[in-house]
Amino acid sequence: MTDQPVNFADLGLSPELLKAVTDAGYENPSPIQEKSIPLVLMGRDLLGCAQTGTGKTAAFSLPIIDILAQGIARARMPRALIISPTRELAQQISENFTTYNKFHKLSQSVLIGGESMPDQERSLSKHPDVIIATPGRLIDMADRGKVMLGGIKILVIDEADRMLDMGFIPDVTRIVEMLPRIRQTLLFSATLGTEIRALADAFLINPKEVSVAPPASIAKGVTHTMISVPKFPKDKRAALRQVMAHENVQSALVFCNRKKDITVLRNSLRRHGFEAEELHGDMAQHRRTETLAAYKKGDIKLLICSDVAGRGLDIQGVSHVFNFDVPNNAESYVHRIGRTGRAGREGRAITLVTSEDAKYVDAISKLIRVNTPILPLNAIGTQASALAAVETPVDISIETLVEPPVAAPIVIPVETPEKAEPETDANAGEATKNQNKTGGHRTRVGARAKDNGLKDKLARAAPDSVARPGRPGEAEQRAGGNGRAESGDGDKVIGMGDHFPDFLREPSKPKRGDKS
Repeated sequence: MTDQPVNFADLGLSPELLKAVTDAGYENPSPIQEKSIPLVLMGRDLLGCAQTGTGKTAAFSLPIIDILAQGIARARMPRALIISPTRELAQQISENFTTYNKFHKLSQSVLIGGESMPDQERSLSKHPDVIIATPGRLIDMADRGKVMLGGIKILVIDEADRMLDMGFIPDVTRIVEMLPRIRQTLLFSATLGTEIRALADAFLINPKEVSVAPPASIAKGVTHTMISVPKFPKDKRAALRQVMAHENVQSALVFCNRKKDITVLRNSLRRHGFEAEELHGDMAQHRRTETLAAYKKGDIKLLICSDVAGRGLDIQGVSHVFNFDVPNNAESYVHRIGRTGRAGREGRAITLVTSEDAKYVDAISKLIRVNTPILPLNAIGTQASALAAVETPVDISIETLVEPPVAAPIVIPVETPEKAEPETDANAGEATKNQNKTGGHRTRVGARAKDNGLKDKLARAAPDSVARPGRPGEAEQRAGGNGRAESGDGDKVIGMGDHFPDFLREPSKPKRGDKS
């Protein structure tokens, strides 16, 4: 007998909320929603782990709406606080809350950097039920006496691993100290490393743990490919145009490691007839919001961006993700390509790889535990397709773009799970020390990754490229004082910020028994 799929009605949600979910076009919950919602409705602390695009936002917003709708506000203070690492993710959470709250009368206030402080103060003066905020702006408002957090009943820390990478943990710790000790706390993360478990041990009480997919796994509907290309930026741009011309691109994100390269690439694509716009942390917030809205509506086909768009954003209908630069953080690769193939759809992820990227490719392969073929550029098209990729003459020779046929793809050897070295507290400390050197990758795999002959293999796959010192992919920097990256871009990985919390210096406490 075949098991019947679970419906939202089976999870204990109210009729009003079920109607809102149905009106939004959803019938069946995702695995993280199915497992999390009943626990949240029971009042349990929760440690949730799921890859990007699995519906984590609804997993906490739906039960929070029902809990608050049945409760009574005290002293007209906010009762739920949702902390997000980035402005865009905070706005997305707000949009989801508005969608599901249509048959209730709960109010919200969004506190993010880059927006009008007086407008946000006026929003707070209306005594919202829910506050959705980035850490820096929330602390600013608290320091000004504009927000009181003594009535918070539910705390959500979303994308906790990203919080850690961006140096927000000191700020989150300070915010938690402002809250009542008796509360319900929900912590969601894409990974469950040693540091995340230490945070959970510090902030949560006897939590239930929910994990619906292996950390750093790739959605089944995503086909990911790596293509060897020349190293010079001008040549890489020509190669990207060839690849995109060969693909049936409906809507695509193109990731660069550096902000300055984003504008250069956008202008280059526009000169060659491609419709492209940019998205990064140096843009004013209103421009970022307008650009994202236009992209979601389909007015923009190609969005050239930094990792500001790589985490947490729910953008439907992305057919392709192109990595113009290989991310120097292996986890960033997973989150970038997680923008496509969402909600069961198929998607394509294509990464341009140079001979300088060997150790980064190796770290990615070890993290996802998948043998990654690196194809020569000529594998994706012919001489004709290379010429058709542009409206003006190509800026490199065809001999450079189209190489002699290669008998078989190059396959990166991957360390088997049995041989992989387990992560320990000591290992985690070593990874933290190497964080700034490796672009923020916190696993030992990335810190210890070796070339394993990949550099030579990549050089053979792209024989016409000319070696040049330095790698064009250093991490973007935008962080301000106090260890905060207020823009929420995560461009500079700063770990713990200006100080390392005391609770993380101590050995992790033994896991508390589950009395449920």
